[in-house]
Amino acid sequence: MSFFNKFSGEFIDIIEWLDPTQNTMVYRFERHNNEIKNGAKLTVRESQIAVFVDQGRLADVFVPGMYTLNTQNLPILSTLKGWKYGFESPFKAEVYFINTKNFTDCKWGTKNPVIMRDPEFGPMRLRAFGTYAIKITEPTKFIEEIVGTAGHFTVEDIADQLRNIIVARFTDTLGESKIPILDLAANYDEMSKYIHQRISPEFNEYGISLTKFFIENVSLPPEVEEALDKRTKMGIVGDLSKYMQFQTAEAIEKAAESNSEANAGIGLGMGLGMVNQMMNQMNKQTTQDNNQTTQNITPPKLPEPLQIFVAQNGKQTGPFTDEELKQLISQGALTRQTLVWKAGMSNWAPANTLAELAQLLQSVPPPLPPIG
Repeated sequence: MSFFNKFSGEFIDIIEWLDPTQNTMVYRFERHNNEIKNGAKLTVRESQIAVFVDQGRLADVFVPGMYTLNTQNLPILSTLKGWKYGFESPFKAEVYFINTKNFTDCKWGTKNPVIMRDPEFGPMRLRAFGTYAIKITEPTKFIEEIVGTAGHFTVEDIADQLRNIIVARFTDTLGESKIPILDLAANYDEMSKYIHQRISPEFNEYGISLTKFFIENVSLPPEVEEALDKRTKMGIVGDLSKYMQFQTAEAIEKAAESNSEANAGIGLGMGLGMVNQMMNQMNKQTTQDNNQTTQNITPPKLPEPLQIFVAQNGKQTGPFTDEELKQLISQGALTRQTLVWKAGMSNWAPANTLAELAQLLQSVPPPLPPIG
């Protein structure tokens, strides 16, 4: 190999990146102090973006495709380098490959329990976890805000920051929603969509798009879950005394199937215990029935007599009882338009507006029409 060939081999003429990992977001093309020569080939594959950086300043951006590097497709870098009529000598520039694919199955979860007030159980401590997916949508912003000068940047490098944002917004949303603990599972989908919309703008500030967000589970402390399981069992069992009778009857049946005298004695003892328990239950039920019967024998309170005041000749008269009102009606002293009043009324009203008098007045014929 001649000296010229060896010297020219030090210059990079093929720039590409094959990602062997599943979590690399940004990769800086390693040059080993070599320079890029004029006419070098740049290959940007699907789900990649290539960004050229000159002395810390962002320059040209390349979308997927194959390029021959020259001043026509490096306009910004040409300006920064001062190439007015093209360049012949090699140049140095940092090349960053940005992975624009969806990074799925990213985990989030609460480091410490979230305290909230449940309307049924009172103060509770909850933990939650789930998954989300992200992708880089603004490569230059992502490099400026997050990557900086790092030559290799992975999802794990930003996971803690994103998780802190998610947990903070999740905690706030959970407290504001006031959803009962027993109803949280039925609202995972709605809460996931709401939190997704709420935190997306914060991810966008880093040049990242939040493509998916899911709440997988909201859990209680183990001791609370154990107490809740016991409560659920009690609800399934229902009447505890009947459940005990059923258990005892099953035990007697199993003892009877055995030929052992010892088991027979045990079965007899359990049978006697069951009889005593049933007798106690029957006595208790009989006492309750007797108490209920005694309560039913007691007569209800007698109704209070009707007392109504009647306006006669502009004066208040009464109060009158039911029989006295009948006499006034028969005498014509109490008609349908006569003003009356009783306890509970705010003003005097015609007699036919009171339900008590309406029935009495129905037996009195209306006044005769005028003759002629």
